[in-house]
Amino acid sequence: MTANRHNSIFYGVDLWTVLLYVLIVAAGWVSITSASYDETAADLFSFSHFYMKQLMWIAVAWTTALVVLLLDERYYHMFAYPAYFAGLVLLLGALVFGREVNGAKAWFEFGSLRVQPVEFVKIATALALARVMSAYSFSINRPGDLFKVGVVICIPLFIIILQNDTGSGIVLGSFLFVLYREGLNKWLCIPVLLIAALFIFSFLLSPMTLLVSIILVCTLSEAMMNGLWRSRIIYLAGLALASILLCMVMGLLAPGVMDLHACLLTVTLLSLVGVAAYAYRSNLNNIFITMGLFLCTMVFLPTTDYIFNSILKQHQRDRILSFLGIISDPLGTDYNVNQSKIAIGSGGFWGKGFLEGTQIKYGFVPERHTDFIFCTVGEEWGFVGTMAVLALLCLLILRLMRMGERQQEPFGRIYCYCVAAILLFHVLVNVGMTIGLMPVMGIPLPFMSYGGSSLIAFTILLFIAVRLDASTRQFSLNKY
Repeated sequence: MTANRHNSIFYGVDLWTVLLYVLIVAAGWVSITSASYDETAADLFSFSHFYMKQLMWIAVAWTTALVVLLLDERYYHMFAYPAYFAGLVLLLGALVFGREVNGAKAWFEFGSLRVQPVEFVKIATALALARVMSAYSFSINRPGDLFKVGVVICIPLFIIILQNDTGSGIVLGSFLFVLYREGLNKWLCIPVLLIAALFIFSFLLSPMTLLVSIILVCTLSEAMMNGLWRSRIIYLAGLALASILLCMVMGLLAPGVMDLHACLLTVTLLSLVGVAAYAYRSNLNNIFITMGLFLCTMVFLPTTDYIFNSILKQHQRDRILSFLGIISDPLGTDYNVNQSKIAIGSGGFWGKGFLEGTQIKYGFVPERHTDFIFCTVGEEWGFVGTMAVLALLCLLILRLMRMGERQQEPFGRIYCYCVAAILLFHVLVNVGMTIGLMPVMGIPLPFMSYGGSSLIAFTILLFIAVRLDASTRQFSLNKY
């Protein structure tokens, strides 16, 4: 009997995680049914309906989950890099040969079947990141090792941005949470987040304001890391004084050639030679990391204006400007969010009931079965239903973090945290955009939004973590 139990594919599997997954998928299918139900249809069980198609994808996803559990966990170590490179090839293939949907050239189309490879690239990137960071002698605070991590994350991110699928690309930024968990200095995480925010809102700020902000963020964060405040304040004062003097001299010698912004940038770049020498003599490697962050920012900052004006479509620019309150268009750009908030608010405490949501039933909320599926939950299940769904999602994320903590090898721990970070980001952005706290982006609600690619990809993503955790639990249980 014990031998049979040990041979079962469910031996060591965290059944609570599986139960949470099943409940969330079931809640998603009920919501999709309500959002796409047409009582006038001749055949309610036809696969032309979204809820019947999703039922088929659920069956495929659950079959895939069983296959993932049957595979030996060593395969996920072995195929991390091949899967990553295959994912990059698929992204490039979609960029060149793919079909454009909602402004993003990120889909393969085979007849009536569409596949979005970026959903599977998230899995491959998480595996590759876990493989890199679990290598022998890896140190998250060593500049060379941190550079490897940056390359793994940034290559797919760059391709995804070229596909004009910015929302999916931003998801990879959630791996910063994993880096922090693995020991990246918090005073380095903070400037990364602040500089990312400056990138996003750079079109609102003058070049001088951006440059001063980046210099302050990098210098003060380095001061916090090393606890050397006095010398860093003197350094900032020296930059300001030297820039003003250079600007005055250039004004006398060659009027109009260099303004204060150009002078500050020149002085700062020249000062980095001395900073590098000081860091080398003092053996302060984190200064080199901060310098690299500053230089990368200086290189890529000019691209933000190009990305905003040339890569982003007009409706994407309008969404960002609307979110910031710069423009107001209640019947155009703001329509989706306004109708979404009306639908959620009209649900009240208990909700209107299954198939009784008027905003959903009469089509006032666009994309109500995909990106705005949370509106269906809010209108028909009310406050109680939305809290129940969010509780299930939060419990699943917390369960993944617990699974990560009990891993005996770095690979499993890092991968579990990657999965938790991806799911958390998706939930925050998707729910945030439906209630007007985030800009509208094409990011599905995990396991609930309609779509075969996202459901299967999220299922694989989750059950690889479950399989890695099962191996750890099997080893622990077999010792007793």
